[in-house]
Amino acid sequence: MKFLRVGPLGAEQPAVITPRGVTYDLAGHDVRFDAQFWSSDGVERIERLIESGTLRELDLAGERIGAPIEKPEKIICIGLNYRDHARETGATVPSEPIIFMKAPNCMIGPNDQVLVPRGSTKTDWEVELGVVVGRRARYLASPEEAASYIAGYCVSHDVSEREYQLERGGQWDKGKCCETFNPLGPWLVTPDEVSDPQALGLRLSVNGVVRQEGTTADMVFGVHHLVWYLSQFMVLEPGDLINTGTPAGVSMGHDDVDYLKEGDVVELEITGLGRQRTQMGQAT
Repeated sequence: MKFLRVGPLGAEQPAVITPRGVTYDLAGHDVRFDAQFWSSDGVERIERLIESGTLRELDLAGERIGAPIEKPEKIICIGLNYRDHARETGATVPSEPIIFMKAPNCMIGPNDQVLVPRGSTKTDWEVELGVVVGRRARYLASPEEAASYIAGYCVSHDVSEREYQLERGGQWDKGKCCETFNPLGPWLVTPDEVSDPQALGLRLSVNGVVRQEGTTADMVFGVHHLVWYLSQFMVLEPGDLINTGTPAGVSMGHDDVDYLKEGDVVELEITGLGRQRTQMGQAT
Protein backbone atom coordinates (compact mmCIF):
# COMPACT_ATOMS: atom_id res chain seq x y z
CA MET A 1 0.00 0.00 0.00
CA LYS A 2 0.86 3.67 -0.26
CA PHE A 3 0.03 6.06 2.56
CA LEU A 4 -0.32 9.78 1.94
CA ARG A 5 -1.72 12.95 3.47
CA VAL A 6 -3.87 15.29 1.39
CA GLY A 7 -5.08 18.84 1.91
CA PRO A 8 -3.97 22.36 2.91
CA LEU A 9 -0.84 22.89 4.99
CA GLY A 10 -1.64 22.08 8.60
CA ALA A 11 -4.97 20.45 7.75
CA GLU A 12 -3.83 17.36 5.85
CA GLN A 13 -6.06 14.28 5.96
CA PRO A 14 -4.85 10.67 5.62
CA ALA A 15 -5.46 8.58 2.53
CA VAL A 16 -4.33 5.24 1.13
CA ILE A 17 -3.63 3.93 -2.36
CA THR A 18 -4.27 0.21 -2.73
CA PRO A 19 -2.13 -2.15 -4.84
CA ARG A 20 -4.90 -1.89 -7.46
CA GLY A 21 -4.29 1.84 -7.67
CA VAL A 22 -7.52 2.95 -5.98
CA THR A 23 -7.19 5.94 -3.62
CA TYR A 24 -9.39 5.99 -0.51
CA ASP A 25 -10.08 8.84 1.89
CA LEU A 26 -9.31 7.91 5.52
CA ALA A 27 -10.63 11.14 7.06
CA GLY A 28 -13.04 10.48 9.90
CA HIS A 29 -11.52 7.10 10.77
CA ASP A 30 -9.21 8.28 13.56
CA VAL A 31 -6.08 7.64 11.51
CA ARG A 32 -2.83 9.61 11.83
CA PHE A 33 0.44 8.45 10.33
CA ASP A 34 2.34 9.03 13.54
CA ALA A 35 4.38 6.98 16.01
CA GLN A 36 1.30 5.35 17.50
CA PHE A 37 0.09 4.23 14.06
CA TRP A 38 3.37 2.59 13.08
CA SER A 39 4.00 0.91 16.41
CA SER A 40 0.50 -0.55 16.77
CA ASP A 41 -1.82 -2.35 14.36
CA GLY A 42 -2.27 0.73 12.16
CA VAL A 43 -1.52 -1.00 8.87
CA GLU A 44 -3.82 -3.91 9.72
CA ARG A 45 -6.59 -1.42 10.60
CA ILE A 46 -6.31 0.16 7.16
CA GLU A 47 -6.45 -3.25 5.51
CA ARG A 48 -9.64 -4.03 7.43
CA LEU A 49 -11.18 -0.69 6.43
CA ILE A 50 -10.43 -1.37 2.77
CA GLU A 51 -11.92 -4.84 3.00
CA SER A 52 -15.06 -3.45 4.63
CA GLY A 53 -15.97 -1.60 1.43
CA THR A 54 -17.06 1.48 3.39
CA LEU A 55 -14.28 3.86 2.38
CA ARG A 56 -14.92 6.74 -0.03
CA GLU A 57 -12.77 6.93 -3.16
CA LEU A 58 -10.67 10.06 -3.44
CA ASP A 59 -9.72 11.96 -6.59
CA LEU A 60 -6.25 13.48 -6.15
CA ALA A 61 -6.53 15.82 -9.15
CA GLY A 62 -5.89 19.37 -8.02
CA GLU A 63 -5.27 18.34 -4.42
CA ARG A 64 -2.21 19.41 -2.45
CA ILE A 65 -0.24 16.44 -1.16
CA GLY A 66 1.58 16.91 2.12
CA ALA A 67 4.46 14.95 3.62
CA PRO A 68 3.22 11.37 4.04
CA ILE A 69 4.05 11.13 7.75
CA GLU A 70 3.36 13.30 10.77
CA LYS A 71 6.36 15.28 12.01
CA PRO A 72 8.93 12.67 13.13
CA GLU A 73 10.77 12.83 16.41
CA LYS A 74 14.01 13.03 14.45
CA ILE A 75 15.41 13.02 10.94
CA ILE A 76 18.73 11.18 10.70
CA CYS A 77 20.86 11.66 7.61
CA ILE A 78 23.78 9.72 6.19
CA GLY A 79 26.60 11.58 4.45
CA LEU A 80 28.77 10.39 1.55
CA ASN A 81 26.90 7.09 1.29
CA TYR A 82 27.26 6.68 -2.47
CA ARG A 83 30.64 5.83 -3.90
CA ASP A 84 30.24 8.08 -6.95
CA HIS A 85 29.15 11.04 -4.79
CA ALA A 86 32.20 10.64 -2.54
CA ARG A 87 34.43 10.63 -5.62
CA GLU A 88 32.87 13.77 -7.15
CA THR A 89 33.36 15.74 -3.92
CA GLY A 90 36.95 14.54 -3.50
CA ALA A 91 36.11 12.78 -0.23
CA THR A 92 37.32 9.40 0.97
CA VAL A 93 34.69 6.68 1.00
CA PRO A 94 33.83 6.37 4.71
CA SER A 95 34.66 3.23 6.67
CA GLU A 96 31.60 3.81 8.90
CA PRO A 97 28.41 5.76 8.21
CA ILE A 98 28.69 9.53 8.61
CA ILE A 99 25.69 10.72 10.64
CA PHE A 100 24.15 14.16 10.96
CA MET A 101 20.67 15.38 11.91
CA LYS A 102 18.05 17.44 10.15
CA ALA A 103 15.42 19.41 12.05
CA PRO A 104 11.95 17.79 11.78
CA ASN A 105 10.37 21.16 11.00
CA CYS A 106 12.30 21.19 7.69
CA MET A 107 9.82 18.63 6.36
CA ILE A 108 7.29 19.84 3.77
CA GLY A 109 5.14 18.31 1.06
CA PRO A 110 6.67 16.89 -2.12
CA ASN A 111 5.57 19.76 -4.35
CA ASP A 112 5.70 22.63 -1.86
CA GLN A 113 7.97 25.59 -2.49
CA VAL A 114 11.55 25.32 -1.22
CA LEU A 115 13.01 28.62 -0.04
CA VAL A 116 16.57 29.71 -0.79
CA PRO A 117 17.77 31.10 2.57
CA ARG A 118 18.57 34.77 3.00
CA GLY A 119 22.06 35.50 1.70
CA SER A 120 22.52 31.98 0.31
CA THR A 121 24.57 31.47 -2.85
CA LYS A 122 25.14 27.70 -2.56
CA THR A 123 21.75 26.01 -2.12
CA ASP A 124 22.14 22.50 -3.54
CA TRP A 125 19.97 19.46 -4.33
CA GLU A 126 20.18 15.83 -3.15
CA VAL A 127 17.67 13.15 -4.13
CA GLU A 128 17.60 10.44 -1.46
CA LEU A 129 15.81 7.27 -0.47
CA GLY A 130 13.90 7.96 2.73
CA VAL A 131 13.33 5.12 5.20
CA VAL A 132 10.64 5.41 7.88
CA VAL A 133 11.10 3.44 11.09
CA GLY A 134 8.14 1.23 11.99
CA ARG A 135 8.88 0.25 15.57
CA ARG A 136 11.29 1.09 18.35
CA ALA A 137 14.80 -0.09 17.50
CA ARG A 138 17.46 -0.30 20.20
CA TYR A 139 20.72 -2.24 19.89
CA LEU A 140 19.54 -4.48 17.05
CA ALA A 141 21.54 -7.69 16.88
CA SER A 142 22.23 -7.70 13.13
CA PRO A 143 21.43 -5.95 9.83
CA GLU A 144 19.21 -8.91 8.93
CA GLU A 145 16.98 -8.07 11.89
CA ALA A 146 16.51 -4.50 10.64
CA ALA A 147 14.06 -5.34 7.84
CA SER A 148 11.22 -5.97 10.29
CA TYR A 149 11.71 -2.49 11.80
CA ILE A 150 10.97 -0.58 8.57
CA ALA A 151 7.50 0.92 8.00
CA GLY A 152 8.20 1.94 4.43
CA TYR A 153 10.10 3.96 1.87
CA CYS A 154 9.65 7.37 0.24
CA VAL A 155 11.29 10.00 -1.94
CA SER A 156 13.24 12.49 0.17
CA HIS A 157 15.00 15.68 -0.92
CA ASP A 158 17.88 16.61 1.38
CA VAL A 159 18.26 20.23 0.28
CA SER A 160 21.62 21.61 1.47
CA GLU A 161 23.29 25.01 1.75
CA ARG A 162 26.96 24.24 1.12
CA GLU A 163 28.49 27.46 2.46
CA TYR A 164 26.62 27.06 5.73
CA GLN A 165 27.47 23.36 5.81
CA LEU A 166 31.19 23.55 5.08
CA GLU A 167 32.45 27.13 5.39
CA ARG A 168 30.65 28.50 8.46
CA GLY A 169 32.28 26.60 11.30
CA GLY A 170 32.36 23.07 9.95
CA GLN A 171 28.94 22.09 11.34
CA TRP A 172 26.91 20.18 8.73
CA ASP A 173 23.57 20.73 10.50
CA LYS A 174 23.85 24.45 9.79
CA GLY A 175 23.52 23.84 6.07
CA LYS A 176 20.86 21.15 6.39
CA CYS A 177 18.25 22.59 8.75
CA CYS A 178 17.02 25.66 6.89
CA GLU A 179 13.25 25.98 6.59
CA THR A 180 11.62 23.86 3.82
CA PHE A 181 14.85 21.87 3.31
CA ASN A 182 13.24 18.40 3.31
CA PRO A 183 10.40 17.85 0.83
CA LEU A 184 9.06 14.34 1.43
CA GLY A 185 6.73 12.07 -0.51
CA PRO A 186 4.38 12.01 -2.36
CA TRP A 187 3.62 8.88 -0.34
CA LEU A 188 5.13 6.22 1.87
CA VAL A 189 5.31 2.83 0.17
CA THR A 190 5.09 -0.23 2.41
CA PRO A 191 7.96 -2.75 2.24
CA ASP A 192 5.85 -5.43 0.54
CA GLU A 193 5.81 -3.20 -2.57
CA VAL A 194 9.61 -2.70 -2.56
CA SER A 195 11.17 -6.05 -3.40
CA ASP A 196 14.75 -4.80 -2.94
CA PRO A 197 15.63 -1.38 -1.49
CA GLN A 198 19.13 -1.79 -2.98
CA ALA A 199 17.78 -1.94 -6.56
CA LEU A 200 16.03 1.42 -6.93
CA GLY A 201 16.82 4.07 -9.52
CA LEU A 202 17.10 7.71 -8.42
CA ARG A 203 16.81 10.68 -10.76
CA LEU A 204 16.82 14.47 -10.33
CA SER A 205 16.62 17.29 -12.88
CA VAL A 206 16.91 21.07 -12.59
CA ASN A 207 15.01 23.12 -15.17
CA GLY A 208 14.65 20.01 -17.30
CA VAL A 209 18.35 19.09 -17.27
CA VAL A 210 19.15 15.75 -15.61
CA ARG A 211 21.71 16.31 -12.85
CA GLN A 212 21.52 13.08 -10.83
CA GLU A 213 20.88 9.58 -12.10
CA GLY A 214 21.96 6.73 -9.87
CA THR A 215 20.95 3.56 -8.12
CA THR A 216 20.72 2.49 -4.49
CA ALA A 217 22.99 -0.43 -5.47
CA ASP A 218 25.85 2.09 -5.27
CA MET A 219 25.30 2.75 -1.55
CA VAL A 220 28.36 2.23 0.61
CA PHE A 221 26.11 1.06 3.46
CA GLY A 222 22.78 -0.51 2.57
CA VAL A 223 19.43 0.26 4.16
CA HIS A 224 19.38 -2.68 6.58
CA HIS A 225 22.95 -2.01 7.67
CA LEU A 226 22.08 1.63 8.37
CA VAL A 227 19.06 0.82 10.55
CA TRP A 228 21.12 -1.70 12.52
CA TYR A 229 24.09 0.68 12.82
CA LEU A 230 22.04 3.66 13.96
CA SER A 231 20.37 1.55 16.65
CA GLN A 232 23.78 1.05 18.26
CA PHE A 233 24.10 4.80 18.90
CA MET A 234 20.55 6.07 19.38
CA VAL A 235 17.06 4.73 19.97
CA LEU A 236 15.09 4.80 16.75
CA GLU A 237 11.45 5.62 17.38
CA PRO A 238 8.43 4.74 15.22
CA GLY A 239 7.98 7.41 12.56
CA ASP A 240 11.63 8.52 12.56
CA LEU A 241 12.94 9.32 9.08
CA ILE A 242 16.34 8.18 7.80
CA ASN A 243 17.74 9.94 4.72
CA THR A 244 20.17 7.42 3.27
CA GLY A 245 22.49 9.56 1.12
CA THR A 246 22.62 10.86 -2.44
CA PRO A 247 24.29 9.75 -5.68
CA ALA A 248 26.67 11.85 -7.79
CA GLY A 249 25.52 14.95 -9.64
CA VAL A 250 25.15 17.65 -6.98
CA SER A 251 26.19 21.19 -7.84
CA MET A 252 28.96 21.13 -5.21
CA GLY A 253 30.85 18.54 -7.25
CA HIS A 254 30.88 20.57 -10.48
CA ASP A 255 32.27 24.09 -10.86
CA ASP A 256 30.31 24.62 -14.10
CA VAL A 257 26.88 23.80 -12.61
CA ASP A 258 25.00 26.65 -10.95
CA TYR A 259 23.48 26.34 -7.49
CA LEU A 260 19.73 26.76 -7.06
CA LYS A 261 18.06 30.15 -7.26
CA GLU A 262 14.54 31.54 -7.08
CA GLY A 263 12.40 30.30 -9.98
CA ASP A 264 14.34 27.10 -10.64
CA VAL A 265 12.25 23.94 -11.00
CA VAL A 266 13.58 20.75 -9.37
CA GLU A 267 12.02 17.39 -10.26
CA LEU A 268 13.02 14.11 -8.64
CA GLU A 269 11.84 10.53 -8.56
CA ILE A 270 12.72 7.07 -7.28
CA THR A 271 11.60 3.86 -8.97
CA GLY A 272 8.19 2.84 -7.64
CA LEU A 273 8.10 5.57 -4.98
CA GLY A 274 6.74 8.51 -6.96
CA ARG A 275 7.84 11.97 -8.10
CA GLN A 276 8.33 15.44 -6.66
CA ARG A 277 8.22 18.81 -8.44
CA THR A 278 9.38 21.92 -6.60
CA GLN A 279 9.74 25.51 -7.73
CA MET A 280 12.33 27.41 -5.75
CA GLY A 281 11.37 30.56 -3.90
CA GLN A 282 13.33 33.09 -1.85
CA ALA A 283 13.18 33.54 1.91
CA THR A 284 12.31 37.12 2.80
